[in-house]
Amino acid sequence: MPQRLQHDARLRAAVQEIYDAVYPGEEWNGAVPFAEAERRETVHYRQAVEAALRARPILMDRAEQLALI
Repeated sequence: MPQRLQHDARLRAAVQEIYDAVYPGEEWNGAVPFAEAERRETVHYRQAVEAALRARPILMDRAEQLALI
């Protein structure tokens, strides 16, 4: 598991949600379960990590959230 995810349970959960949504096992040829992808640091896992890291600042921007309410 990448160092930055070891102590960030929320980020890891986001990565898993992205991974499961984008690479559903029964529909995606060659996809492996999240835990195995994480352990092996597959390209699909690394892409899900990158997506979560890129989305985090947007999701944490409270000013944007308040403007939409």
